[in-house]
Amino acid sequence: MTSVTIGLAQIYPKLGDVTHNLNRHLELMEQAATQKIDLLIFPELSLTGYALKDLVSEVALTPNSPEFQRLREASQKLNLDIMVGFVDVDPRSRFFVGAAYIGQGELRHVHHKVYLPTYHFFEEGRFFAWGDHIRAFDTRFGRIGMLICEDFWHISPPYLLWLDGADIILLHSASPGRGLDESDRLGSSRWVEIANQAYGNFFTNYIVHCSRVGFEDGFNFSGGSSIVDPNGEFLLKAPYFEETLAVKTIDLNEIRRTRARLPVLRDERTGLVANELARILNRNS
Repeated sequence: MTSVTIGLAQIYPKLGDVTHNLNRHLELMEQAATQKIDLLIFPELSLTGYALKDLVSEVALTPNSPEFQRLREASQKLNLDIMVGFVDVDPRSRFFVGAAYIGQGELRHVHHKVYLPTYHFFEEGRFFAWGDHIRAFDTRFGRIGMLICEDFWHISPPYLLWLDGADIILLHSASPGRGLDESDRLGSSRWVEIANQAYGNFFTNYIVHCSRVGFEDGFNFSGGSSIVDPNGEFLLKAPYFEETLAVKTIDLNEIRRTRARLPVLRDERTGLVANELARILNRNS
């Protein structure tokens, strides 16, 4: 496959209402199929809403839950890959901010958010456990990695996915907007856009970001979902503050062309990084 048509489902989830949100996912999957979308990305915690607090245990799912069965069946029927956000719970009742990738009816990968913002008005560390792994995985579109919101405010997660073979990095978020000034964007939106362009440019990867919209518990989510190519250029920018299904077809051959011109992956010195990290960790132990 040399091209992938990607849909960014920039939606307004209903807080704590998994049934409503699941039905909205299924509706958008049907719509995506009519538009010949191959890969549909939903925002962080798209099945539950963001400001859950004490609702966390009530909305938690596992990949074997009936809700996931319905998503898998729709994925198979529509020949559509999806990335969805949910609250994952393990057998010992630890709760995680989770992202699941379902491809052609099969659960391919689950990522647990590894950086939980717990500062200013953020409280994720009070309600969720930290994820402990960052792994790329294989799909029919090639090797992909997933990250969640605060994960890509740190350089190490996308760097590790790049080294693990991911040529497409999927990011989704539910980041409350902040930083109002005279520009057409909130300061938080501008920061994320700059970071996404930097990741695309430094890693010669596609960076696909889906952000939510709407209001919850005093938070305003600004949207502005985007796709950045391996040259760090925006291919798609969704509107701010509006629900939308934004669509763009990407050319996977652009990765090869960019890396032939700019061989940063070829020249990356992973052994040097490993040695220096070991030195720093030993010095600080």
